[in-house]
Amino acid sequence: MTREKSDLSRAFSEDGARKTHVGGQALLEGIMMRGKYNWSVAVREPSGAVYTEEHDLASGKEKNGWLYWPLVRGCRALVESLVLGFKALEIATLHAYAEEGEGEEKAEEKPVSGTARGAACEQGPEHEAACGQPTRQESEFEFSWRDDFGRPDTVIDALGAQSSLEVVGEAEGDAPEPVANSKDAHNIPSAKEPESEFGKKEMAISMVCGLALGIVLFIVAPAFITNLIVGEYDGNTLLWNIVDGVLRVAVFVFYIWLIGRMSEIKRMFGYHGAEHKTIHCYEHGLPLTPENARSFPRLHVRCGTAFLIMVMIIAIFVYTVVPLNALIAAWGVPDGAPKLALVILSRIVLMPVIAGVSYEITVRWAGSHPDNPLVKVVLWPGMQMQYLTTNEPDDGMLECAIAAMKLVLDREEAEAEQTARVEQATRVEQAAQVEQATQAAQTA
Repeated sequence: MTREKSDLSRAFSEDGARKTHVGGQALLEGIMMRGKYNWSVAVREPSGAVYTEEHDLASGKEKNGWLYWPLVRGCRALVESLVLGFKALEIATLHAYAEEGEGEEKAEEKPVSGTARGAACEQGPEHEAACGQPTRQESEFEFSWRDDFGRPDTVIDALGAQSSLEVVGEAEGDAPEPVANSKDAHNIPSAKEPESEFGKKEMAISMVCGLALGIVLFIVAPAFITNLIVGEYDGNTLLWNIVDGVLRVAVFVFYIWLIGRMSEIKRMFGYHGAEHKTIHCYEHGLPLTPENARSFPRLHVRCGTAFLIMVMIIAIFVYTVVPLNALIAAWGVPDGAPKLALVILSRIVLMPVIAGVSYEITVRWAGSHPDNPLVKVVLWPGMQMQYLTTNEPDDGMLECAIAAMKLVLDREEAEAEQTARVEQATRVEQAAQVEQATQAAQTA
């Protein structure tokens, strides 16, 4: 009798031939999928319908070269993921826990943009309200370090989570469908209700609070405990960094295990598993259906969990090689609280460096060399963590993941077709120019 393979073994041995850059994030009763040009959200509403939303991703077309340099791109990706994650969680919360009918009303209050506006213009005079000129957010979006990063309420747009949306909802007067469709949506612009919206200022505040809590839990607390156990940092730097790193990983694992006991988080981890199964299904070239996706493992070698674990492991090496002891000696930092504060501050300052190095290892290198035996060693800790951050999904969760995935894939297909048409037109134009030049030369 053959022994059934574990999800870990299957994730490594059954990696699909088609590697995709599409990634996702589990939400409360939903999934966020991020592609090259857009990101989408699919949420299971109390009515049973799947509400979907699609956002343009500015970074898909507006490439600031230096932001894509090695090491720098890891920091950009991390910040962008945090921004998009908070926005996606907002959308999921609005629709997953809304009273029946409330989600549709909120969808109708969203301004129409992009392809949704074009579809409305084709439907006739009754949809003329959606056929006006593009708003400033759609047509005049510009990135400015001074303007965008100088104000916390605009950091969301600065990093690519634009306010222009294609909202996919249900048609007025229609019975709820299993999956809402953009062609059935009647989106009419109207004034937003300030009290019902979680604005960019609130989101920025939430992000700052979340980052502050993360710094306290995973940097300050382990450093404080390590100082009590080992003593002063410059007394035994290597041992200090090892104990600090072990404590940091232990706190992280315990935190994930603890929140995983909550019923809502258990379901969110189920959606995480649905995300992985859906991506597996696509990478194996199968039609995206719950039946096909169900058969794949809930673990995936290109999950962001590996990145988080790698951050903590790389941190031990980075903190060890940084000559902090020389600074302590040069500045004459006294023992006790001042020295510990300097150690903690150095760890916060070095976070971008650690994130950049971890990104290059787990995403760029490991993602590009999945068959390398060393990759399995590097990714093993993160794969083990996925047993805590994923659960087996039900078919409803898979439907959400597939709905979000299709929006991203459809957009990429449309962009590819557009690029092909432009390239074809360019080739035809160049051929015509060559022919004209040849004829002119022959005439002369």
